[in-house]
Amino acid sequence: MNNNLEQGKKIIKDKIPLIPKNPGIYRMISQKGEILYIGKAKNIPNRLKSYITESNLPIRTERMLSLTKNLEVTTTSNESEALLLEANLIKKHKPRYNILLRDDKSFPYIYIGNKDKWPQLTKLRGKKSRDGYYFGPFASIGSANWTIKILQKIFQLRVCDDTVFKNRERPCILYQIKRCSGPCVGHVDEVRYKKTVQDAIDFISGKSRKIQKSLSKDMEQASKELDFEKAAIARDRIKALTQIQTSQKINQTNLNEADVVSIYKESGKTCVQVFFFRSKQNWGNQAFYPKHDTDDSVKEILTSFLTQFYENKTVPSLIITNAEINDLKLLEKTFSTKENKYIIIKKAKNKNEINISKLAEKNAKQALTQKLYQAESNNNLIENLIKKFDLNNNINLIEVYDNSHIQGTDSIGALICFGSEGFIKKRYRKFNIKNEKIKNDDYGMMREVFFRRFTKAIKEKAGSLSLPELVIIDGGKGQYSVCREVLNELGLHDLPILAVAKGKNRNAGEEKIYHKLKEYVLQKNDPLLFFIQRLRDEAHRFAISTHRAKRKKGLRKSLLDQITGIGKQRKRALLNHFGSARSVESASLDDIKSVEGIEESIARKIYDYFHE
Repeated sequence: MNNNLEQGKKIIKDKIPLIPKNPGIYRMISQKGEILYIGKAKNIPNRLKSYITESNLPIRTERMLSLTKNLEVTTTSNESEALLLEANLIKKHKPRYNILLRDDKSFPYIYIGNKDKWPQLTKLRGKKSRDGYYFGPFASIGSANWTIKILQKIFQLRVCDDTVFKNRERPCILYQIKRCSGPCVGHVDEVRYKKTVQDAIDFISGKSRKIQKSLSKDMEQASKELDFEKAAIARDRIKALTQIQTSQKINQTNLNEADVVSIYKESGKTCVQVFFFRSKQNWGNQAFYPKHDTDDSVKEILTSFLTQFYENKTVPSLIITNAEINDLKLLEKTFSTKENKYIIIKKAKNKNEINISKLAEKNAKQALTQKLYQAESNNNLIENLIKKFDLNNNINLIEVYDNSHIQGTDSIGALICFGSEGFIKKRYRKFNIKNEKIKNDDYGMMREVFFRRFTKAIKEKAGSLSLPELVIIDGGKGQYSVCREVLNELGLHDLPILAVAKGKNRNAGEEKIYHKLKEYVLQKNDPLLFFIQRLRDEAHRFAISTHRAKRKKGLRKSLLDQITGIGKQRKRALLNHFGSARSVESASLDDIKSVEGIEESIARKIYDYFHE
């Protein structure tokens, strides 16, 4: 290792004179082209010198330098750009020697349009590309859905999409149960609906008292005018609003727009808990488990977490932490520039901030404790699995396979993964069966899935998954033989397979398990059997749900999709104009030509398709 370490240092030393003294990022690269580490610096050469001048480098850094065979540099105009670029590239490439934010995802927002005649209430993920009001982020889909239900109950805004809205002839069930005011069929005028929309915006913005006063005035005025129906609507909304306010958890911290970020580390593992406060309301919390070296400090982990977490998310005006961070001023400056507003990041100081920070830390501790316990339990089960079936290798990753189809239609293969920390859903994969001749053949489907999955892994194509240490399949001797044959053909003779065959009458607890030339039957109350059943059932669930989604998608497929030259925009224009594909089918050529965006040649093609 010492020779490799010195070689790595020499590569960096030789590169330093060629690098300008500018801010930017640098990438340590292995012999195979793998990015080992991505770092940022205000002055790149000065930062790189520390790798070759410091005598007591961390062991992890020495390992990284020993593997380094190349160094790439990208300069930026300032340090803030370097920080954002570093976070972006770390999330993209996931270098093994960086602290990594796992399970990162976009959070849901509630959206209300501001240019629609009848604004829709809905939830959105991802890029905010539409004009309107966005409220969030919410910690989960459940939190967003709960808030939407509340808004429906109080303000009765529409939640249906535009196509459904434009083609309704009578109100839906939501109108009947008083969750929608029925704008689709004219049961509410535009002025009143727009006012209700504004009330909903005020409510979700934390101005509930203002709305109550307004509703009280409306009720009194309607009563004076003997418009008792209108007065009753206002009364019901006041009642619902009061119930929500009393049942809702009150945000005692009085935080208007803030994220509370607390970190807890134990046994070399870390949990970061984020509480979202918007409009003086708690919009939920989420736990994250960054991947890092056991020696990394809380300060380093929290800094990396904040940088990566907010790289593609809206940053609130205030971020409260329970620990100090590195590069505080740089992070504040970078986030402020990104959001075009002043951002403050600070450790909790006053009583209220400390209390909510401690609560977040308590949640982080509980979540991490549970995760560590689950990991220990999973490791014990995997160890029992190794002993029971006399497996020679250590098992860190298990892949489980199942198929699903209905009489050969919409055939799919499914792959789920399991490790010490539980099911690894980002590694789940589906396989659409391509060979038409085998779509009703379980053996043929399993052969195709195995061949595609393991051929891709062996060739090390981009995006392929690493190989597991154990494969489990839902099937008996026949499926086992097919899968074993495929793996042997690919040279994977040492990769063990377990086949789990359903018991008599498909009864749980009577499963037969095949491995090599042996048949195993476990006791009904054996924890190992429960474990194998859990893995098999999860693969079955994923296969069934994937199959149903594919079948549903096929059922929804429009006749228009079968016409060449009809893309999403033209399809949308036709459906908005006629209401349905069947209406397009019965339309005349002139009617089709009258649709905006449909030129004469396309109109002729559509007409001929339905009338040839």
